[in-house]
Amino acid sequence: MEYTLIANGTVVNQMRSFPGYVFYGGDTILAVGEGDYHSGGDRPHPDVVIDATGMLVIPGVIDDQVHFREPGLTEKGDIASESAAAAAGGVTSFMEMPNTRPATTSQREWEWKMERADKTSAVNYAFYLGADNGNIDAIRRLDPRRICGVKVFMGSSTGNMLVDDRKALSAIFAESPVLIATHCEYEPLIRENTAKYRAKYGEDIAPAMHPLIRSAEACYRSSAAAVELADRYGTHLHVLHLSTARELALFDTKPLGDKKITAEVCVHHLWFDDGDYATRGNLIKWNPAIKTREDRDALREGLLNGRLDIVATDHAPHTMDEKSQGYWQCPSGAPFVQHSLPVMLELARQGVLSVEQAVDKMCHAPAQRFRVAGRGYLREGYKADITIVDPGARYTVGKENILYKCGWSPIEGTELTHKVVRTIVNGRTVWDGKRVVARSAEALVFDR
Repeated sequence: MEYTLIANGTVVNQMRSFPGYVFYGGDTILAVGEGDYHSGGDRPHPDVVIDATGMLVIPGVIDDQVHFREPGLTEKGDIASESAAAAAGGVTSFMEMPNTRPATTSQREWEWKMERADKTSAVNYAFYLGADNGNIDAIRRLDPRRICGVKVFMGSSTGNMLVDDRKALSAIFAESPVLIATHCEYEPLIRENTAKYRAKYGEDIAPAMHPLIRSAEACYRSSAAAVELADRYGTHLHVLHLSTARELALFDTKPLGDKKITAEVCVHHLWFDDGDYATRGNLIKWNPAIKTREDRDALREGLLNGRLDIVATDHAPHTMDEKSQGYWQCPSGAPFVQHSLPVMLELARQGVLSVEQAVDKMCHAPAQRFRVAGRGYLREGYKADITIVDPGARYTVGKENILYKCGWSPIEGTELTHKVVRTIVNGRTVWDGKRVVARSAEALVFDR
């Protein structure tokens, strides 16, 4: 076994920051402490020393919502390309969504993704099973230790995955053996808004109309319905990518461990507001839409007061040709997994939250909410999933440093002050600050 010491860094873990070290052997953390590491007795001498002077040493990020587009949409991205981008962003584990082609709505399709990730992913992986109106039997048979959750598109259609049958929806909420993650937008209102704005503007409509079409009211109606169902059936519910101030009232501020209903916010809803459509246009067209400055600021406050539990990306690449189309033809979604941690640390530099809070929401909270075994913290006996960040390495996001297969980012031209200089997955350096140098992927296991 090779022993590695990360020395002289600022360790950020469990809401504390301190000068210290992380010592690991093979794929397992053996010691975390303040000050200097001293070998001797039952403490082995390190074979490798990584000098982290001036650096932040944090647990690897766990992103609970990504779309890596494989199978069927691999012109946009695939598990190999997007997991490499994840590694470059300090993300050591991801949970991938089911709206691929074919959709991941059966055990067979889920197993295909698991096998594919085992062969091609650079970092740890898990996959959701998608719900539809007719697969409750497949949901009942799920193994809670192997699958992160069931994804339900409530009132917002993605392919054939819209669950709009009330009886089917009730059965899913009542009987799922794993957490349910929901995309909440009320489709009838969106259709009504779409007809109104198409009649008014025709094809000549600006992207700035997106948050009016996919409105705050559409988000609230659907999120409220999901919470009501979860309350009725005692469901473990996780509402994805909240985008409005009003929705926050649906969630409470109890400690995460005391909650059965939780909420996620995505980095782009914390970074952008509707004033950015003027310069970014369709590049920041997401569902749910980026909304007002007031909504953005309320979401930031929701992180601090505990109504929002997890920060993720909803990483969803499309080709530039697709995003260059007119508003009605342009698909929603954008890549973000390579830049989520640097952007959150930039928000910390700006005083929006603390570095410790960013680490809590991106590393600890996903591990706790999904009950990921042995990851998400720098703890003795946990897997050596570790990210080292230089907080003073200014760089500008551009084509030359983007790893996404689609080749673009919604934050191109933005200067960031925090750079991931090393990503360690299961004790092996996968990203060395310049390139992906290895794969070290394992399937996530869940303590359920």
